[in-house]
Amino acid sequence: MKTFIKVTEIWIPDRDRTQLEFGSGLYGALTDFKAASEQQRFAYDEGLPGKAWAAGHPIVLTQFEHSYFKRTAAAQQAGLTCGIALPIFSGDFLLAVVVFLCGDDEDHAGAIEVWRQASTEALQVMDGYYGTLQHFESISKQVNMVKGNGIPGIAWETGMPVLMEDISKVITFSRSADAQQAGITTGLGIPLLNNGQIYVMTFLSAKATPIAKRIQIWIPEGDKLVCQQGYSKTSNNLAEIFETISVAKGVGALGRVWLTGMPLVTGNLEDEDYNPELDTLSSMLAIPVIEQGKLKAIVTFLF
Repeated sequence: MKTFIKVTEIWIPDRDRTQLEFGSGLYGALTDFKAASEQQRFAYDEGLPGKAWAAGHPIVLTQFEHSYFKRTAAAQQAGLTCGIALPIFSGDFLLAVVVFLCGDDEDHAGAIEVWRQASTEALQVMDGYYGTLQHFESISKQVNMVKGNGIPGIAWETGMPVLMEDISKVITFSRSADAQQAGITTGLGIPLLNNGQIYVMTFLSAKATPIAKRIQIWIPEGDKLVCQQGYSKTSNNLAEIFETISVAKGVGALGRVWLTGMPLVTGNLEDEDYNPELDTLSSMLAIPVIEQGKLKAIVTFLF
């Protein structure tokens, strides 16, 4: 099964914390692009990861050619045309930058948006990648999303990740008719608060090309992480399957994200917080949601 996101990378500050170096990544069969990426370093405000660091908010780059993107030739060869960088901060200090790379073709329907607070009462699209969904892009860029409305508005109001399935039928999704027309079925919103400014990243995808094979939202309850919600391409009962599993701080992949506040990519799920009888997927990205230095949730993408 194809997924909407083709490459995921994590860039981390080096020992001096003046440059970003390669931390880890998921590249699938794009081994040449992986080789071109592993040796890269980015200064503050340099390249896509460095620009996101300097801006202090997510950045969408819809065209690599004649841009600040440093791996254009390798990306073109790999069929990659768009990059999204998500910086993760604890206060003023950058912990890491997560980069998503996508490719344009008719078989990949979906969108990744960055919403920004435009007033005390509304969010607007600051930037986004919509692939072939030009009409949905046009509609989205005209929308004001008030607090509590739609995926961005709910993420803003609650300060928590939001996952919606069958969004064309959800009353609180304000673009449901347009989403249905565009073939979009699943939506995920991740709130980011930096220096008092709220941003929300939304990932919207179609059934044929989901964002990932599985998405989960984990939250801390006391001294354990528990799965609050899940989406699976192959099972609608994912949260029920995982509700009996809890994760201790520092134990396994998710426990390490909770302990360190750092995003993590794992190439296998041998960590004890996953039961191999329930999940045989080969790779995972875990993104922490941090507010005022405290972990509020972890969003996992399983590929």
